[in-house]
Amino acid sequence: MKVLRNSAPAAFSAVSISLGTLFFACSDSSDSPIGNPPGGSAHDAAPDAPSTAEGGAAIDAAGDAADAAPLEHYERLVNTFIGTKDDGNTFPGAAAPFGMTQVSPIGAHYAGYLYNNSIIKGFGHFFISGAGCWEQGGQISVLPTVGTLGPTGSDFDVSSPATFDHTKYGADYTHDGEVGQAGYFKVRLTKYGGIDAENTALTRATSERYTFGSAAQGNVFVNVGQANDKHDVKASSITVVDDHTLEGYVDTQSFCGGTRYKTYFQIKADRPFKAQGTWSPAGGDAHSKHSEGGEGLRGAWITFDTASEKSVTLTTAISHVDLDGARKNLNAEGMRDGKLKTFDAVRQESQAAWQRELARVKVDGGSSDQRTVFYTALYHAFLQPLTGNDVDGRYVGFDKAIHQASGFTYYEFFSLWDTYRAQNQFLALVLPSRARDIAKSILAIHDQGGWLPRWAYANFETNCMTGDPVTSFMADLWSYGLLQGEEEHAYQAMLQNAEQLPPADSRSQGRAGNTTYIPKGFAFYDKNFVKKGQDADPQHGGSATLEYAVSDCALSAMAKALNHTDDAARLQKRGQNWTAVWDDTVEDKDHGGPYKGFPRPRTQDGNFYTPPDKPYTPTSEDGFHEGTAWQYQWLVPQDAAGLAEKMGGREQATKRLDTFFAYDDLLVDPRKTAHEKWVVGPYAYYNQFRYNPNNEPDLHSAFMYAVLGQPYKTAVVLDAAQTLFTNAPNGVTGNDDLGTMSAWYLFDVMGLYPFMPGSGNFLLHPPRFARVDVQLENGQHIVLNAPGAGFDKVRFVDQVRVGGEVLDKVYVPVAKLQSGQVVDYTLTDQIRADGWGTASEAAPPSLCPVTH
Repeated sequence: MKVLRNSAPAAFSAVSISLGTLFFACSDSSDSPIGNPPGGSAHDAAPDAPSTAEGGAAIDAAGDAADAAPLEHYERLVNTFIGTKDDGNTFPGAAAPFGMTQVSPIGAHYAGYLYNNSIIKGFGHFFISGAGCWEQGGQISVLPTVGTLGPTGSDFDVSSPATFDHTKYGADYTHDGEVGQAGYFKVRLTKYGGIDAENTALTRATSERYTFGSAAQGNVFVNVGQANDKHDVKASSITVVDDHTLEGYVDTQSFCGGTRYKTYFQIKADRPFKAQGTWSPAGGDAHSKHSEGGEGLRGAWITFDTASEKSVTLTTAISHVDLDGARKNLNAEGMRDGKLKTFDAVRQESQAAWQRELARVKVDGGSSDQRTVFYTALYHAFLQPLTGNDVDGRYVGFDKAIHQASGFTYYEFFSLWDTYRAQNQFLALVLPSRARDIAKSILAIHDQGGWLPRWAYANFETNCMTGDPVTSFMADLWSYGLLQGEEEHAYQAMLQNAEQLPPADSRSQGRAGNTTYIPKGFAFYDKNFVKKGQDADPQHGGSATLEYAVSDCALSAMAKALNHTDDAARLQKRGQNWTAVWDDTVEDKDHGGPYKGFPRPRTQDGNFYTPPDKPYTPTSEDGFHEGTAWQYQWLVPQDAAGLAEKMGGREQATKRLDTFFAYDDLLVDPRKTAHEKWVVGPYAYYNQFRYNPNNEPDLHSAFMYAVLGQPYKTAVVLDAAQTLFTNAPNGVTGNDDLGTMSAWYLFDVMGLYPFMPGSGNFLLHPPRFARVDVQLENGQHIVLNAPGAGFDKVRFVDQVRVGGEVLDKVYVPVAKLQSGQVVDYTLTDQIRADGWGTASEAAPPSLCPVTH
């Protein structure tokens, strides 16, 4: 999860919450396909929760939604406003599953829309969901307006450049009647006499319908010179091609200080323009059909006769390749039989696609709110990575050349430091064909750019975040059997990434800590280390060492299976390198305990780091990325037993976990403890000794209890963590990070968790729904039965049966699940210190145990 650069943290709103009514729209579904390329394969809610309304009957939040909206209409159970407050950074507008383009409102926020913004500046056509850096899209901003355009005295004075600043012409709007479903968004703009704006989207094309009020003529402003806040447009172009068509490009410098890239677009209207003009930094010109240049205000307006026909529909397609790609994408997805598809036809197609994807996971039990939280999390997990190739298969590679995706879909936008911990595994389990294409895409990035990515934005490396997440990411895909035919190709790319350094002329920074990590076992700490992009591992040497060790251990399992015996032994030994930054002398007497022994960064000379003006403390920011030694100390999933030994034994380790989670307080009031003792702020990463559910480094830490013989405490922690996910705009904890937090929530409530990358094992814990049915692509089902499960109180596992056989382990191999299994959980309200999963042999074996 990347911190917003140079920003003041926003406060997390922890309020007593309740929900009134929900509304659902009813429309027919369609089985028509959605833009596939050739060969492509919670206890409460906040008082400001928006209605998911479009007319229809009201549904009591405490009742059963089935009467008014059948549960099989999963796309309507999604509330896209979840995560649009408190820097969840989701967007409420329309998108297709893994779509290249999206259409969503732009407010005054770097991620686009913020639920409590007062105006909508326009509807942009590119967004990523839940990231934390500035520069997140909003290109090609479209806004309907009403009024005359002309000289001084007109409603819009075209002689004044400021007229075309979207902060000036942006529209007030109302939350009343707002709709945010999967594939459909609707809002009433209250300015300009009232205009209803509706959005829907396919993979590479969107459709927008604007319905004007009483005005006899309506305008649409197409702004290519501005985008989301903090997203700099470096150059842009727009051309009025004919009386139905606009096209051009937007050149932006984007994401965490990244490089420039172009988004090409074509827009077609469903009826002719009555008039048009363009604007530039010098002002507007009603006779101009073209505007192009560098930074500054730029765009076009188009005017329609709305005296009798009140609605105008615009279809927009984008491409990252060229204008021809945008034209082909619009023709393929936005047109049928030579005519533009109607808005309703595109909406039906989009929502049918979401119906198919969301219906892969069916849950029984829970309230309507809890089902909405679940399916919205599923929706967020299925938004990215984004389709990268045009409908003809072309895409721009990391060598800046145009390539052809043949027999697979090429994907872009990989937030690997985040997604390797949960979202990757969720896709691999539920959508393996997409996960396989994701793996092929990552290998294409390696082959064309020379190195595997870390945080790949469009066709360039941002070097955002630290460690070696791509190795853990790919090792997990291998352990799920998704690298078939590419095992050696992938292995050699991963080995290069793990053991070498990119050359100076490569944009990739790679494992910059390898200069000391390979010979000495630790990535050194130097906060002033020169970086190529946003981050470099030596700036966070302590956490980088821990991340490297996890990745090396994951890769060792793959090396062993591929008969690279020497590599396997070397990598397995490096999987123990977390001990190289473990300082037995560091003691914390202020937070429980006292506790002795913590990870601590080392400097290049091998000495443990000490600040120049104070003693080292494990709650400091020194050497750990977006966290402290208290939070990173648990990042040893490859050898939990060895970690416990370093902490003084299992009893001391679990006592330390109790302090970390405020366990005694959780037993008294889980919700209050989670909101007041865990959550400090979306970007409050440092000077903390508690669990931080807003960020990724300690997402797995609740499951340390399970592998240390106290699985019942895992249940207590997850019960509290789930109160942070609600059917409300602030219903995501921290940035959602391209679906990572949502995927983590899904695993938590389903009763499965992928603890150690490359192991192919899932840890088991109490589900919150009585039944979860996961339909796999191979036709098999994973059915998780948990009679008596619910969100009203914490329950514990008394027994587990897999395929009818009693399981005395706390884990199950993914291969067993992939063959189709019924997992029966017997739950109890009672904690049993000697119950299920408490025996030492119940834990998964350490993948890289410490040897002495």
